Amino acid sequence: MVFQSELLNRTVVSHFLLEGLMYTGEHPGLFFLLFLLIYSTTVTGNLLILLTVGLDPHLRSPMYHFLGHLSFLDACLSTVTVPKVMAGLLTPEGKVISFQGCAVQLYCFHFLASTECFLYTVMAYDRYLAICQPLHYPLAMSKRMCAALAGITWASGAVHSAVHTSLTFRLLYCGPRHIAYFFCDIPPVLKLACADTTINELVMLANIGIVAAGCLVLIITSYVFIVAAVLRIRTAEGRQRAFSTCSAHLTVVLLYYLPPVCIYLQPRSSGPGAGAPAVFYTIVTPMLNPFIYTLRNKEVKRALGRRLCPGPREPPAGAPPS
Repeated sequence: MVFQSELLNRTVVSHFLLEGLMYTGEHPGLFFLLFLLIYSTTVTGNLLILLTVGLDPHLRSPMYHFLGHLSFLDACLSTVTVPKVMAGLLTPEGKVISFQGCAVQLYCFHFLASTECFLYTVMAYDRYLAICQPLHYPLAMSKRMCAALAGITWASGAVHSAVHTSLTFRLLYCGPRHIAYFFCDIPPVLKLACADTTINELVMLANIGIVAAGCLVLIITSYVFIVAAVLRIRTAEGRQRAFSTCSAHLTVVLLYYLPPVCIYLQPRSSGPGAGAPAVFYTIVTPMLNPFIYTLRNKEVKRALGRRLCPGPREPPAGAPPS
């Protein structure tokens, strides 16, 4: 009873203060320009990929359908975090975020990040079908199936994020306001709660761990079958083409999965220095993805060339020469 009365006498916080990234406060102008360049490159590159995939008639396979979703997710994921970081570098008021704004940012971040996690799994399954089951691929990956798989990834991400957001913000926050991080994420926010967070941390480890580990196991399993199938291809050109098709996706998966492992498996290690792994997969990886897919995919490079430097239109397949 005494504890409850003391708790009720405390003021419930209405806003938080994001401490930002370590060392950025020493040269805020320089880091603002750096993040502005990164953010502009990220949004421009991903939107360019999205428009190219959507408008180019040569990119109508399921792989490019999912690539369009990935580009949209990366542009949105960067938008959730980077503008607020830039605002905090301009003025002290830019570091302030309301309680409701923090909840929205946490929900949007985990919604987009978990959706991307599910999407990588679907993309691995698509590559497995294309390489290991080529005769059944057109039927198995029809337009309706592609739309259904994409919808499931978005719906699963929304539910997954809603669970974590509701569990995090059902707690009472009545004391410290400083979030030792550059955006509202579960581990640093839980450290400010005026309640026992053991259940939240267990749910976070179990839920995120099961989801991430499950997706990673499915991706690895898909690629084990893919590698085995590729090694059975007799021609070196065929093997090289198959590996080049999958190498971009595998590179992005590795860049995406490694940093979160350092964060969510150690929920009490949040702090300005703990933000370094998060910078990589929330800011750097969304910027690199368009370059990875462009440099390693000849079809995307040719399609971008047609968009940026339009020339004579290629005749449809089977059309008689003029």
